[in-house]
Amino acid sequence: MNKIRLALIAGGVSGERKVSLQGATAVERALDTSKYEVIRYDPASDLARIVADADQLNAAFILLHGIHGEDGTVQGMLELLGIPYQGSGVLGSALAMDKNLAKIMYGLHSLPVAAWKMAEQEHIADSASLLAKLNLPLVVKPIRQGSSLGMSIVRQPEELAAALATAFQHDNQVMVEEFIQGREITVGIIGNDELTALPLVEIIPDSRYDFFDYEAKYQPGATLEICPADVGDGMREKAQQYALTAHKALQLRGYSRTDMIIQKDKIFILETNTIPGMTPTSLLPQAAAQAGLDFATLLDRLITLAME
Repeated sequence: MNKIRLALIAGGVSGERKVSLQGATAVERALDTSKYEVIRYDPASDLARIVADADQLNAAFILLHGIHGEDGTVQGMLELLGIPYQGSGVLGSALAMDKNLAKIMYGLHSLPVAAWKMAEQEHIADSASLLAKLNLPLVVKPIRQGSSLGMSIVRQPEELAAALATAFQHDNQVMVEEFIQGREITVGIIGNDELTALPLVEIIPDSRYDFFDYEAKYQPGATLEICPADVGDGMREKAQQYALTAHKALQLRGYSRTDMIIQKDKIFILETNTIPGMTPTSLLPQAAAQAGLDFATLLDRLITLAME
């Protein structure tokens, strides 16, 4: 049996480059060397090499986060080259990456979300119109960044200008939404035509963090993650159904992970990740392991889905 020649694409130019490279190291270590010949590519320097090698590659595993990786751009290049890849296509990747468009799609499919408005640069100097339409506290975030880069929680009106200025350093489009206090959970989905919802993971950042920010995500010991989350059957089923609906609403395939907030008996959708973190202890692999898929088996499944 010939080995699958697999392009492992990681690194890139986004603010999540370091996380991408760490994940790629974990993936390469876990892949069965009797089944895969892994060739690493970094889009920051190797785009021409991917093109040159295209006819020798059987599939690609994209492990890029953020702009120019998770937003459909690399997916489009691989489509043109005829290289199958894991995860969502150009449209789904672009929709999920744009938090504003994703929330619009959630609303069209009756998924509950926090009230939000799009900010303009001029709101840095005069934010009164935003404050008149939304209730404090507020979450301010760039719409096309991951790992909470550029994101702030605003609890007092005078904090909004600085939060907007920070967010606009990361993107030219910024969202301001009402902060939902509650338990943060995430739900993974795996499959192409037949979808499976994975067990819920609850995310509890250490009390020194205002929210699940970049440090809380990646600093060892900064966050407690509970899988399966301690919720009732009704809440679990609702969250899994919401994740399935979000996956379909955004035209996704392969896998995804949707983040949510439980507030009393309600669930609010935050966002959907099309290339979630991929180390054995990342959120989606934790949930997959709880469902009986160890890390190597999960990777095999995703690559199989890519090549269907």
